[in-house]
Amino acid sequence: MKRISVAIDGPVGAGKSTIARTAAQRLGFVYCDTGALYRAIGLYCSRDKADLSDGADVAARLPKISLNIRITDGVQHVFLNGEDVSEEIRLPEISMAASAVSAVPEVRAALLDIQRNMAESNDVIMDGRDIGTVVLPNADVKIFLTAKPEIRAKRRYDELVKKGVETTFEEVLDDLNKRDHNDSHRAAAPLKQAEDAVLADTSELDFEQSVELVCGIIENAKNS
Repeated sequence: MKRISVAIDGPVGAGKSTIARTAAQRLGFVYCDTGALYRAIGLYCSRDKADLSDGADVAARLPKISLNIRITDGVQHVFLNGEDVSEEIRLPEISMAASAVSAVPEVRAALLDIQRNMAESNDVIMDGRDIGTVVLPNADVKIFLTAKPEIRAKRRYDELVKKGVETTFEEVLDDLNKRDHNDSHRAAAPLKQAEDAVLADTSELDFEQSVELVCGIIENAKNS
């Protein structure tokens, strides 16, 4: 039986993870948050005092890193060398580390097999920056999920405040703009909309409406 793969790409703060996770639960798909893998590598390199601006220094640490994704009750957990780091990788300081390591070609190459194996063995919704363009170029459904920068920053700010993280809206917006620039200008697999991807702008939508939009795009593609 052919597996169905859905690639959701978009900038930071677009709500890809929460929207994709909810859509996967409703449609009976496995959800794979690929950004969590880069965050885990960023966490390891930060802990190991790597020079994140030096690709060779980051790449040299890859042989010491073991990553594993486990789905428990529909929720993805990321294990770094046997440690569940699913919460720690969401800290703001790890965001920039993730952006830095994701620009290293050796890192992207190392994660390709993990991501593709998940798509081959499951009906999967996978989100990230280059899923439809590089990781799953033949995905059955491709969606580019985005929203205006200020709206994405407000959503991320509210999320961090709810978790008890001390920050300001201005700091979150500045971090978001920097990551947008880094992600779209990196040499290795820059963030961009795949030519055959459906654009989904959620600037004027609430969470439920955004999930319905994504589910509708997937259902239409399955039935066409």
